[in-house]
Amino acid sequence: MRWEVNGNGNDGLELATARQVLAAQPFSKLLGARLTAFGDGAATLELDIREDLRQQYGFLHGGVLGYAADNALTFAAGAAVGSGLITSGYTIDYLRPAVGTLLRAEARVVRAGRTRVVCRCDLTTVDETGAETLCAVAQGTIAVTTGSA
Repeated sequence: MRWEVNGNGNDGLELATARQVLAAQPFSKLLGARLTAFGDGAATLELDIREDLRQQYGFLHGGVLGYAADNALTFAAGAAVGSGLITSGYTIDYLRPAVGTLLRAEARVVRAGRTRVVCRCDLTTVDETGAETLCAVAQGTIAVTTGSA
């Protein structure tokens, strides 16, 4: 994922600006993703679990979990170092089937360097009673493409 917002380095991005960046991504709009938190090296992305996002066993498709991890990791990096970022790579471990009504991806920076930002992400589902279940964890490296971190 790549995104840019006005300038280089940490340029005072706020939740409203980060939401504009997310809204500019056609795939994010297709999934109905939304940022619910952004700042201090962390970001939270949520999306409603719909029937058309499930796989043949009724679980949320792993590709949707991968999308959520990728975006949350990169937005967390942006909350720490500003704009001009692109995902360099990430790994995801699926812990249990994702079922429920909501997917929440909560990412935070582990270390922000000059050219790379390492982040971690917990992916949880929330059911109709509000109970949360950790279903996957991810770690990623985000490359800084403009300015300095």
